[in-house]
Amino acid sequence: MLTLLTLLKDGHFHSGEALGAALGVSRSAVWKQLQHLEAELNLPIHKVRGKGYQLASPLVFLNSESIGLNAPGLTWPVHIFDTIDSTNAEALRLVDAGHIAPFLVLAEQQTAGRGRRGRKWVSPFAQNVYYSLVLRVEGGVRQLEGLSLVVGLAVMQTLRESGVQGAALKWPNDVLVGDKKVAGILLELVGDPADICHVVIGVGINVNMQKAEEVDQRWTSVRLEAGASVDRNHLVARLSVQLQGYLARHKESGFSALQAEWEQSHLWQGRAVSLIAGASQIDGEVLGVDHQGALRLSVEGVEKIYSGGELSLRLRDDS
Repeated sequence: MLTLLTLLKDGHFHSGEALGAALGVSRSAVWKQLQHLEAELNLPIHKVRGKGYQLASPLVFLNSESIGLNAPGLTWPVHIFDTIDSTNAEALRLVDAGHIAPFLVLAEQQTAGRGRRGRKWVSPFAQNVYYSLVLRVEGGVRQLEGLSLVVGLAVMQTLRESGVQGAALKWPNDVLVGDKKVAGILLELVGDPADICHVVIGVGINVNMQKAEEVDQRWTSVRLEAGASVDRNHLVARLSVQLQGYLARHKESGFSALQAEWEQSHLWQGRAVSLIAGASQIDGEVLGVDHQGALRLSVEGVEKIYSGGELSLRLRDDS
């Protein structure tokens, strides 16, 4: 099927006869493969009598050479998969198999993509960016304080470079445009947190997606915001360059050096929010974050600090 998709990726019409000749199969076999493409990869295909078959939108596949050309200083090995359960899961498997970090895992499609708190990350084929960067950490996890917020800054700047001027941050792991999510971040750790470990920086960005009935929250994409299709190879390259810069600053000076920059881009700064932790709810006003990236809330006039992977922040109805 992917061979057929390669023939169609230019977005032009191709006759069933020409496709069959290129693949060495009958026109009826081409028709069956096209039906599988639509069903399994959710790619709409136009069928016009006398003209043939055409993808609703042209496709540009992920390519390590193209990424390298757009980020000439990037030295991370890049592993690209057509379809995979999860780039984070594959990154962890590669660590377990002895691959040397840093390295990057990308996929055209995820069958079991995941976000924070066990949520599903909808991952249609060849439309978005599913990105997992693996780093080796020596000397304990204290070096990772505020890391997810630092990654958020890199993602936000990449999106703004790509024409999404309204991209802003929501504590702790989301990038929004207004009240719509455009990107999310998931960090996973493996190894000895007191000594040598690996952290997987997972980033999901809605790039060229225009429809997604499975998503259970308000969302948008780079294409919807910028008004044009985006070359994902260029976006991956720009994200990697941004990450290199922000990770270097974080490693040298810690999150405290980036705290003010993060707060300036926090969409909910000063807003009335509810912090959800399991079955409990804490109402307060966002003051910002501390030098470790924890949330600072004013709760009944008293400043309190909150951090943890299972917390969820929501705007209050009266905000």
